[in-house]
Amino acid sequence: MMTSLAQFAFILIVPLVVVAGALVTLFAVAALFDAHENPKDVSARIDSLFRRAPKAPQDTKPDHYYQPHWKQGKVV
Repeated sequence: MMTSLAQFAFILIVPLVVVAGALVTLFAVAALFDAHENPKDVSARIDSLFRRAPKAPQDTKPDHYYQPHWKQGKVV
């Protein structure tokens, strides 16, 4: 029983962990190269993490000078 579990681990799980680690390493190296090539973009990305979201747009008030055509009455 124990040998079959060890064989399962070495045949299936260990290669999956190695491949996942290689992919994570590849993405980390790519991120480092991107940061090295574009340092201003990296600082802009970090600054954008702490920037507030824009306010939601508000609908126009009834007395506003502009009324969209879909809110106006039927034109004859």
